[in-house]
Parts: sequence; C-alpha cells; structure tokens
Amino acid sequence: MKTIQMKGTVIPDDYSDVYDFWGLSSISPQVVSEALDEANGNDVTLEINSPGGYVTAGSEIYTMLKQYSGNVTANIVGQAASAASWIALAADKVMMSPTATMFVHKAIGGGEGNSDDLTSIVQGLNETDKAFVDLYAKKSGKSPEDVYQLMQQSTTMNAKTAVQNGFADGIMFQNEATLAVNDAGALPITANVITKTKDIIHAKPKTDDVDKPIQKNKDTDKGQAQKNLSLILWKD
Repeated sequence: MKTIQMKGTVIPDDYSDVYDFWGLSSISPQVVSEALDEANGNDVTLEINSPGGYVTAGSEIYTMLKQYSGNVTANIVGQAASAASWIALAADKVMMSPTATMFVHKAIGGGEGNSDDLTSIVQGLNETDKAFVDLYAKKSGKSPEDVYQLMQQSTTMNAKTAVQNGFADGIMFQNEATLAVNDAGALPITANVITKTKDIIHAKPKTDDVDKPIQKNKDTDKGQAQKNLSLILWKD
C-alpha cells in the first residue's frame, strides 16, 4: 500500500514554484496525479494535514481520487479544513487521529468591478456552496439544510464530532488519546504575493554587457529576494 503525503495548502500546479521558493508545504493536482500513477491501481492511504486552499485545485484532486481504481483510505492526522475536507471525502474510508480536526465553511472569494460583476461573483460562490452541500450531505447522511447550517457557522469538528456527524468513519488509536480542537487559518500566500514572487523567480538575469553576463550566486540571490519581498509583500 502506498502512502501519499498531503501536507500544506491545496494549490494549482502553476503556484508550485512560488510555494517551493518560500519553502512552504503544498498539495497540487500534478503531485497527486504522479503519486497515483506510481501506485498503479494498488490501494493508497492519504495522510492529510492541510488548511485547505483553492477550490479548482481541490476539485481536480477530488475527481482524480474518485476515479482511481484502487481503494483509497484517508487518514486525517492534523486537520482537513476547507478544500482538504472534501479531498478527504473522496476516499472510500475516512479515519481521523483523536487530536485531528475537520473544518467546513462556505466558499470564500473576492473581486472587483461593477455591480453586475459583483453579482456574478456572488452567484458563483452560491453555486460552489451548493456543490459542497451536496458532497457533505451524501457522505454524512444529513439533510442539505443541516449541512448548509454547519457551513454557515464555519464549523470545526474534532474526531468524535466528525464521526457522530457522519463526516468520518472512525477514529485512529481510539483509546489512546484525548481530543483537541484547532481551527484553520488563512492561506499563507496571497494572490498578489504569488504574482510578485513569480516575477522575481523567473526574471531574466541582467548583464554588464553583451559578452559578459553577471555571475550570480543562486543562494545569495534567493536570500536577498526573500529579504526584499518579506519587507513589502506581506502587507497585502
């Protein structure tokens, strides 16, 4: 049986370079796809500790897990929040560590524009919420109304509560530990930071003249870039 580590923020594939640059853990569709290819139809275990992340990336991962031919077990060892919660529910069996949590909430988004643009954003968020409600209701056996209320309240469930509510199938090491609750936090990198970091990562090196490129030390450049970015970007 292959274990797939699913630690960190759920991100699109083209954000991976930025998260790697900052040394942050992440889960992307490409990484999961490659792991499933290596498993080659054999049973897999997902080891999940994630605050969630981007809806489209989470949806892609959920879909490939549902399509996988082998048996999938999700072991939530830390948290399965937001997008990570429905990635976990793609598994055939969901188990939680006694100290783990699951967090569900309504979709979050933003944008700018005229009143029609903002109305469209709200409509899109509502449609996303409906998809979440259907998924959670199917797994838990709860009514869509009850599930929607949990999402409205931004609900954190410890392992025992998640099992009682039908979101998880069992508790790991059930007689060996006490329960603790820890809520999910915000995404560690904003969209603006993603864009600015990409500009630095992929910037073309400057040259003194046509024939003599400046010799650059990769570690020094990265350290300086991180120092400069840390002063200006985290204000977003």
